[in-house]
Amino acid sequence: MSQAQALLARFPALGKLQDLPRPVLLGAASAVVAAVVVLLLWSRGPEYSVLFSNVEDRDGGAIVAALGQMNIPYRMSDSGSAILVPKDRVHETRLQLASQGLPKSGSVGFELLDNTRFGASQFTEQVTYQRALEGELSNSIASLHAVQQARVHLAIPRESLFVRERQEPTASVLLNLYPGRTLTDAQVAAIGWLVSSSVPRLNAENVSVVDQNGRLLSAPSGEAGAEGTRRNFINDLEQRTVQRILTLVTPLVGAGNVRAQASADVDFSQREQTSEVYRPNQEPGQAAVRSKQTSGSEQHNVLPPQGVPGALTNQPPPNAVAPISLPPPAPPAQPGAQQGANPLSTQGKDEAPAVPTNTRHDATINYEVDRTISHVKEATGKLRRLSVAVVVNYRPDEDGVAQPLPPEEIENLNRLVKDAMGFSEERGDTLSIVNSRFTPDTPASVPVWEDPDYLDLGMQLLRYLLIALAAWFIWRKIVKPYFAHLASRQEAVLQAAQENAANRDAAAQAAAAAARRASEISRYEDNLGVARELAAKDPRAVAMVLRSWMEPNAKD
Repeated sequence: MSQAQALLARFPALGKLQDLPRPVLLGAASAVVAAVVVLLLWSRGPEYSVLFSNVEDRDGGAIVAALGQMNIPYRMSDSGSAILVPKDRVHETRLQLASQGLPKSGSVGFELLDNTRFGASQFTEQVTYQRALEGELSNSIASLHAVQQARVHLAIPRESLFVRERQEPTASVLLNLYPGRTLTDAQVAAIGWLVSSSVPRLNAENVSVVDQNGRLLSAPSGEAGAEGTRRNFINDLEQRTVQRILTLVTPLVGAGNVRAQASADVDFSQREQTSEVYRPNQEPGQAAVRSKQTSGSEQHNVLPPQGVPGALTNQPPPNAVAPISLPPPAPPAQPGAQQGANPLSTQGKDEAPAVPTNTRHDATINYEVDRTISHVKEATGKLRRLSVAVVVNYRPDEDGVAQPLPPEEIENLNRLVKDAMGFSEERGDTLSIVNSRFTPDTPASVPVWEDPDYLDLGMQLLRYLLIALAAWFIWRKIVKPYFAHLASRQEAVLQAAQENAANRDAAAQAAAAAARRASEISRYEDNLGVARELAAKDPRAVAMVLRSWMEPNAKD
């Protein structure tokens, strides 16, 4: 038996399919194949795409709730940072969520550059890059502990080839802080440096940080910001000076027995000085040689000039003659010229011939010029003068009587305070230490009725009492009677309404009773008429009925 026959024997219903026409079998097979394909596609599901990424938990919950209300299937990415929806419904879902104001927070970053369009202009690419950079900075700042939401605006000028037309970029940061949390100056400065380090040629001073209440958290730029910085610098300098003085003097004279104040004169002007100084040359042998040039010339056996000066003597010299040869003949004498002596001729037998020699030495030495070039830039905030005033209280003796301090101790305090404040006579600092009795902080007792504080308190209490009496009088004479009158009117209206309702109920009941009586009377008359008609038609039947009524226990 083949497998087909075995299958037909096991399932007899399949044998009946053979009896069906061929077109029906083809249609059934096509339906089965279509059902299988639909099941496979349904089991596979739609292709999902990213709807929103980097969404906060609060916005994520609102978006998921909105998707559930719109019956849109969604999935979460493996990392949980993105919400996925069917690819064919991404844009529609975004528009529907945007109409509901979702997402409320969060910003896109460099993922904007993932979907670049072909043929986009340079301006469009620059704007897209700026938006992406602003989004990344917003996300980075929002990761701080105290920041709930952040928004960054960048003002990046267009590049220019001309140096004079170049403008520095600026930035502004809007922070939405969590309730009850604040940012310190160091954190605000860190936000400014974070933004400035992310944008080329952006200075941290050009970054403005503002919170959700409109308060400027960063230091203002310009003259106003510089003035506040200078004032804070002076106050800090004076407070540190006073604190150092009190720290040293308080253990010596006791707590509460010393007062100190400091006044600092600070120069905030900026100065730059460049000087070039020339000093006299140094001693020989110590100066630096810059250049040295030496030339020497030496000639031997050179005949001295001979002949009569004049134009005829400007002739080339004769040929050189060896010493063993005879000297050349003398040139003919010119008229009026004197015959010169031959230098090679000997004057006597004992004298040696004179050898002509010509020697010359030249030396040129250049020494370096002693020059000093200095460029000095003074620091901003230079202390020009410091004035300190210290007051020390009298010291009580054994009997409790306040006595002034001895001069030796005052002098020790003077030296100690000078060292603590950094006293400088060249700078023109001043120090004044005064030993005097302190006035007690508690004023003299005065009667209660003369104390201005108590008098002010009494006037305020009297004012409040008068206001309370006036309010009680208005309530007693005007408001309460008015409300009582309204209450009585409402009660009367309610009572009248109840009476009207009772009357309406009684009238309705009477009408219903009359209707019932009328219906009973009409029914009795109808029955009586029917009985009369029966008696007229069939008297015997009527008699039988009357007989049955009269004999209720009689048997039929």
